[in-house]
Amino acid sequence: MATTQPWGRAAQPLSSEPPRSVGGSVEPFVFTGTTREYFGIWIVNILLTIVTFGIYSAWAKVRRLRYFYGNTHLAGSSFDYHARPVQILIGRIIVLIVLMVYNVVLNVVPPAGLVLVPLFVLALPWFVMRGLRFNARVTSFRNVRFDFHGGYWGAFRAYVLGGAVTWLTLGILAPVASRWMWRYMLANTMYGGRPITSDPALRKLYGQWLLPAVILLATLVVLGLSALALGSALYALYEDVSTGTNDADAVVVAILQVLMTSFLPFIVILAIVTLIYRAGTRNVALNATVVDGRHRFRSAIHRGRFTWITVTNLVATVLSLGLARPWAAIRMATFLAAATALEVSGSLDDYLGDVQDTGSAVGAEYMDVEGFDFGF
Repeated sequence: MATTQPWGRAAQPLSSEPPRSVGGSVEPFVFTGTTREYFGIWIVNILLTIVTFGIYSAWAKVRRLRYFYGNTHLAGSSFDYHARPVQILIGRIIVLIVLMVYNVVLNVVPPAGLVLVPLFVLALPWFVMRGLRFNARVTSFRNVRFDFHGGYWGAFRAYVLGGAVTWLTLGILAPVASRWMWRYMLANTMYGGRPITSDPALRKLYGQWLLPAVILLATLVVLGLSALALGSALYALYEDVSTGTNDADAVVVAILQVLMTSFLPFIVILAIVTLIYRAGTRNVALNATVVDGRHRFRSAIHRGRFTWITVTNLVATVLSLGLARPWAAIRMATFLAAATALEVSGSLDDYLGDVQDTGSAVGAEYMDVEGFDFGF
């Protein structure tokens, strides 16, 4: 039975315009995993993966995802992950062989890249499509499976054309690409045979794009002025070397200073604005997502807090030589769950289980290897 519960601390109003209500109550997502429990699973996974030369990694993935899915609750029930380790192992072996052959051929016969690289780009949407379908079909809530019906060309537009449009316009059309991606991923998903719709408004996506764009533009202006000043200093050093009043080592040091003071800050700022933008678009997309025309998702990630948690998780993991990874994963899962809810209209029990053939895990494992993370 649906019950109304308050959101957690991470759930803060995104704007003065709340998601349109479809009636009913608000059911928050709750993550109940703990660092101590997950550390035990994580360390065993690591040790067995090392001892078995990577073979156990498929079983490790299943254990990890079952723990996270099983500890993610909605309206008193949890999610479940049904993939079989052998299925994942076979998919992972196929993906690794394909990537190894691809890289060996490119290194041994470089001209082959003229054919292989375009083929690889054309294959990318297929991997993503199959990966999303596999992940959906091995995920269930209340023993009812999800499904995914997205096609190849939708994935091509979302992940190949969208990426090209973003880079070619220096990020100006990034919200357009984000809309393609979210619509492809969410609006092609089904639950219990019922459709899930999602049509994030372009105006709202640009609203989330504005702040990162201003930060990035201001950073570029500052770094540009700094680079000019350092360039002038570098030229003066070069003249000193030419006249014998300074040595070449000083020039090398100056070049390194230019790199350190220009490119590294730019990369850091670029990563931060990407996180800010990612959190904002997640809010817009989920707030526009409706299950079966009745149940609306709500997302209210605080962009600054999401960025802070992501950055400090990375720093803690690096400084602890990886030992803080379980703490970081639990921390992020708890935060994301607390910022997400489902506005329920009617009952969540009116769905029938329909188990589709999951197919091979090749696409899903490719997404894992290449770092595609959709947080299904």
